[in-house]
This record gives sequence, C-alpha cells and structure tokens, in this order.
Amino acid sequence: MEKVRISKLMSERGIASRREADHFISMGWVYVDGQKVTELGTRIDPAQKISLSREARRVAPVTILLHKPVGYVSGQPEKGYKAAVSLVNRESMHGEGKTFSPDHLKGLAPAGRLDIDSTGLLVLTQDGTIAKLLIGESSEIEKEYLVRVQGRLDDRGLALLNHGLSLDGVALKPARVSRQNEDQLKFILKEGKKRQIRRMCELVGLRVTGLKRVRIGKVRLGELPPGKWRYLGSNESF
Repeated sequence: MEKVRISKLMSERGIASRREADHFISMGWVYVDGQKVTELGTRIDPAQKISLSREARRVAPVTILLHKPVGYVSGQPEKGYKAAVSLVNRESMHGEGKTFSPDHLKGLAPAGRLDIDSTGLLVLTQDGTIAKLLIGESSEIEKEYLVRVQGRLDDRGLALLNHGLSLDGVALKPARVSRQNEDQLKFILKEGKKRQIRRMCELVGLRVTGLKRVRIGKVRLGELPPGKWRYLGSNESF
C-alpha cells in the first residue's frame, strides 16, 4: 500500500488540520504506532495508528459525536427547547478516551442539522476542516437514516424518492432509498435540505412517524445511547 504523509492522514481523520499537524510533529507531539515522529513530511502506511501527546490534545480542536434525542434543536436554543450542545458534559460522556475539558465546548458547533423531531447521530466540532467536509457546498459525504412511515408506497413512489423529486423548485440529488420492512425505509443522501426526508415522503403520500440518523460517512452511531456523546477517535474519519 502506498505510503501517505502523516499530516494528510491527520487531516483526513479529523485529528488536526495539515498546518496544525505539521506544528504538532515539529513539537514532537505525534506518535505512530507508539513511536514519536519529529520529521516533517514523514510518510506512513495508512493502516498505522496515529496518536497525540497530552500537550497536543490540550490544544487540538475536538469533534464530538452525540446521539441527539427528540426534543433538542441542533443549533441555537429556541423558546421552550434546549440546544443539543447542552447535553455535552462530563457526566454524559460515553466510553473511554480523551479527557473532557470545558475548553472543548468553546466554539463547538453542529456540522449539519437534525430537526427537533428526529434522533440519531449529530456531529459537533471545533474544527473548520471537518465542518467544511461535512456541510460544504461540494460535500459528497453520505448520511444514512432509518425512517418509519405511514401510508402506501408503490414502486413508482419508491423510484421518485430515489430520483425525480424537487423541493422549493430545485431538483434533488439522486438518493438511495430502499424498503427495510412494511413501515420502515432506509435513506442515504448526500445533501441535507431543511426537513428534506419528511418533505420527500409527503410528496409521495407518506407521513414520517420516526427518523433516526445512523451514519455520517464512515462513522456510525453504533451503540451510543440517546443523550450520550463521545469524541471522534484519532483513527476515525468521515
């Protein structure tokens, strides 16, 4: 397998931007399979493990994966409802890994929306590189949802959900929509217009009764309980 610059891998995995990665390497704060790396431009096998020293972890921007429950808004708090970021604290952290610091809440913002009536994986990040990757205009990152519906869906309606619908006068990108059982569909999208799935379903005569996001890119919700959160791992990337 072709070797890749450490800074490039660190950026792709959301550990740090390339500039930050080079700084961490020059400071001796980067380890590959437990061995300190100090030479800029070092190339490694993409399968190797990259980790940071405690000093680097203190200053590196963090990315948090939250299982947002129904009733919380993704962004700014609204009247009568709390923002999802209010769930991020020491007590609600799930699993082991990076030590929680109040500094990790500074500038922490959602990279994508998940409406108040929906649950599932929500990404909150301090890292502009990750935010651009997930919600930038040219983003090609897939988002996967399990959607419970009421109503009858025929083959034509299913075909339209996959490609052929428009919202607000703009044609939607092709999606991958499949039946899971009598009342559940799986949606895989590369865009995220406001309440897109609910509105798509309305156009083919369906009513959404439950919506859960289970994957963003290569990162899955997994067994993360509702209301709990964890850090994006150093070897995870979207």
